[in-house]
Amino acid sequence: QVHLVESGGGSVQAGGSLRLSCVASESSYYTYCMAWFRQAPGKEREGVAAIDKNGKINYANSAKGRFTISEDNAKNTLYLQMNSLKPEDTAMYYCAAGSSWYCRAQQPTDFGYWGQGTQVTVSS
Repeated sequence: QVHLVESGGGSVQAGGSLRLSCVASESSYYTYCMAWFRQAPGKEREGVAAIDKNGKINYANSAKGRFTISEDNAKNTLYLQMNSLKPEDTAMYYCAAGSSWYCRAQQPTDFGYWGQGTQVTVSS
């Protein structure tokens, strides 16, 4: 059982930055692909970015140019640096872990383990 714990959320004004962290209880086959998803009230969960253990990265269009995903394998920690935040980035952000070699933050069902989420609120 992989446990994921997110932190780093908060409230910022538009244009501000936040850095989210996600600590995994292990590094294994089940954490080959790590990703960030977000879910705003009344909306479906959507992918933000994903990274695999080879360092291959993919971003959703909404994140390109503003967000950076990274991973510190020695610390079993996943990060999401978010810059130039917009009110539409307001959501609960979730860390996810999966074993798929096709590592994309597209289908939540591709990920078997989830954190509890950290809230990001961006005011205009």
